[in-house]
Amino acid sequence: MAARRPNRPGVVRRDRRAAGPTRSRHHRPDGGGVTDPAAIEVLRAGALTTVQDLGRPGWAHLGVPRSGALDPAALRLANRLVGNPEHAAGLEITLTGCTLRLTRATTVAVTGAEVPVQAGVRPGDTGRPLSVPAGTVLRIGPARRGVRTWLAVAGGIDVPPVLGSRATDTLSGLGPQPLRDGDRLPLGEPVDPPGAVDSTSCASPASELHLTVRPGPREDWFTPTALARLFGSAYTVSPVSNRVGARLAGPALPRAVAGELPSEGIVLGAVQVPADGQPLIFLADHPTTGGYPVIGVVTDVTALAQARPGTTVRFHGPQR
Repeated sequence: MAARRPNRPGVVRRDRRAAGPTRSRHHRPDGGGVTDPAAIEVLRAGALTTVQDLGRPGWAHLGVPRSGALDPAALRLANRLVGNPEHAAGLEITLTGCTLRLTRATTVAVTGAEVPVQAGVRPGDTGRPLSVPAGTVLRIGPARRGVRTWLAVAGGIDVPPVLGSRATDTLSGLGPQPLRDGDRLPLGEPVDPPGAVDSTSCASPASELHLTVRPGPREDWFTPTALARLFGSAYTVSPVSNRVGARLAGPALPRAVAGELPSEGIVLGAVQVPADGQPLIFLADHPTTGGYPVIGVVTDVTALAQARPGTTVRFHGPQR
């Protein structure tokens, strides 16, 4: 039998053998009994829902990647809509949606992929703040277009930070674990009133992405044919892509230099080419070192946050 993974700080796990959820409690300051602190109760976690903020930059020299939201602008917008600082922690919800219960009256906002939102019996909109009473069940449905949505709640998710961030790193295991049914996440105290908004925008993900690539440290390990293919061919996003990297399928990139490469530093957007010749673009939870040659570096990987399997990817050099 596999050993159980220990709980991460700040996330209360539910014992599925118990009659009900485990709740963290505290005494009221006026001596009037015991109350439950404000929290999000996870009724359905979905395929992959993680706590994310803007990440933990500055630790790569210790082998710790930045992590954080795959689309930082979407998380910043959600936080502004509910009155949070832009760096507050929210949820990143992948493809299938999730179902949550809010234990206090609060304001929420959903940004990113186009999804149905329902607070109790009321429908909600993406890109707009939504006031919800205490006990409301918030349902975020499957993405109609795109892959990921970001949920902000007034006060932010108040799990303990690790190296200055509350982000879940799915590769290293830093931060809280990906959510499971029955989890309970504490909420912080609201700072500012919800932001004003007079329009709702939900940009549809492009069916074809055009990514700018700068030369990588091992460009000379590849043949001229490889470089011509990289910039002249269409690739598609593979179904095995995740927060670590977007794997691509298309023409193989042949190497001019054979043999092993000592492990060296990897940055966000690095286009690494494994032994099969198929490029891999590293995303937020990328490792800090790698042993395959890096042919180039994508200057902005944000669009890949919403790229479903089968999405076409084309590369081009920097504009001069």
